[in-house]
Amino acid sequence: MRVRLVLFLASAVAAVAALGGCGSGDSGPDVANLAPAGTPLFIEATVRPEGELSEDVESLAKSVAGIDDVGGRIVEEIEESALDSGETLDFEKEVEPWLGEQVGLAFRGYDGEDFDGYAFAIETTDAGAAEGFIDQHASSEAGPASDASFDDVDYKVEKDDGQAVGMVEEMLVLAEDEATFNAVIEAAHHGDSLAGEESFRDAMEGAASGSLANVFVDIGLLIESSGDAIDPDAQQFLDLAGIEPRQATAVASLVPGSDQVEIEFSTNALGESPSTGDVSELLGEMPGGAVAAAAAPAVGDRLGEAIDSLDESGIPGEVPPNQFKKTLKAVGVDLDRITASIGDVALFVEGNTERNLTGALVIQTTGEREATNTVANVGLFLRQAQVAGVTALSGKATGFSVRSDDLGQPIVVAAEGDRIAISYGLAASALALRAGEGSTLSADPRYKEAVAALGDTPISAFVAGPAALALARDMLSEDDLEDLEELRPFLDKVSFLGAGTGSSGDRTTAKLIVGFEK
Repeated sequence: MRVRLVLFLASAVAAVAALGGCGSGDSGPDVANLAPAGTPLFIEATVRPEGELSEDVESLAKSVAGIDDVGGRIVEEIEESALDSGETLDFEKEVEPWLGEQVGLAFRGYDGEDFDGYAFAIETTDAGAAEGFIDQHASSEAGPASDASFDDVDYKVEKDDGQAVGMVEEMLVLAEDEATFNAVIEAAHHGDSLAGEESFRDAMEGAASGSLANVFVDIGLLIESSGDAIDPDAQQFLDLAGIEPRQATAVASLVPGSDQVEIEFSTNALGESPSTGDVSELLGEMPGGAVAAAAAPAVGDRLGEAIDSLDESGIPGEVPPNQFKKTLKAVGVDLDRITASIGDVALFVEGNTERNLTGALVIQTTGEREATNTVANVGLFLRQAQVAGVTALSGKATGFSVRSDDLGQPIVVAAEGDRIAISYGLAASALALRAGEGSTLSADPRYKEAVAALGDTPISAFVAGPAALALARDMLSEDDLEDLEELRPFLDKVSFLGAGTGSSGDRTTAKLIVGFEK
């Protein structure tokens, strides 16, 4: 597709998203008012950030990419690209005078694989100047665009691919085809827009304040558009996890900082009782040398609900309904007792090469007896199932190991005190059972930075940037390493990744922060 107007508009707006210049004054109508109702994917962005947001964008570009004037650099590249394609574009004269603060991109359709029916709306501060830009550039290899009109709105249609462009409610709109452009006009003139839908408004209440861009997804509409079919195995997993996708929406927000990038998520896909809680204390007790660690609250409750659902439905061709738990209990494995004893859970990974890679799952139980009984029950089940390589542990900890020719180290399941550790290797088992003793993540400077960056959101996952990069370089193939090296200047500056979760009403929230070396 070689439509010159598309190149100029899309690339010019992308360039300005990084500019730290002054804003455009009073904001015009919300771009969501032009998105047709029933839009499953919608993106909105601020292309002329002001104040602190503008300063943060510039500071981040300078510290991460070493660019003092990122907006100017991108504009320069775009103008050179236009020349290479036989066009001329003077951004300062042709675009900047009319460019507003907001842009929006809506996709009306989804076929299960690809999105289609796009409409790109750009807020303007001078509709006449923007219309002059359209008149100047609305042409393609097939010749000048043809004129068209709908609901008293004049617009132009490209001859080679049918794209439509024109002014709607003082916004410059570029659509994939006339039908989509006309749907935008109807949304703007008659109120049948995405902005008027309750599900969209409720979802956007979860968007982060101070964001540079927000992405809205109607998960239920995507499922419906792809034939309303979910693979039976996938549906069973969703049911077990308590995920309700057909009525679900999600919003992701991008919030740049002076030395970090924050992405916030909000969704109602996890139902009215999302499993959230503060697991920062347990996470902070993981070994200080961990490359990555994560924790989850009240895992036993969710696991119990999942097992109850599985027991009720059974396993087709394997276990009849209401027989799964009964069958295991007959051989001494009480799943209800096991899940009731499980509380918070954490996972850590250590090592900077594939050869010294190790890690463990740490399970907090309701008491010492519960921990010991749970491990004993699991060991009993494995022995009755005649799993090869199972050996009882000796020493203070209660448990067993499982060895396999396919693994370099044994899988160790052990209980000590009120904790259970399922580890890869004996050394990791000892670290897991004694988590909180010796060097811990809570004392690591990068971990402390991640905790501070998340603010009021309790941390639930952490990745040490330099250590993770070293491990990735050791484990990747030569082809993948070539791709990694292209990103090396950027990745070398990543200090940490921190994540945390929470809830607000029926929506689960999550925050991911990438911190860069200062």
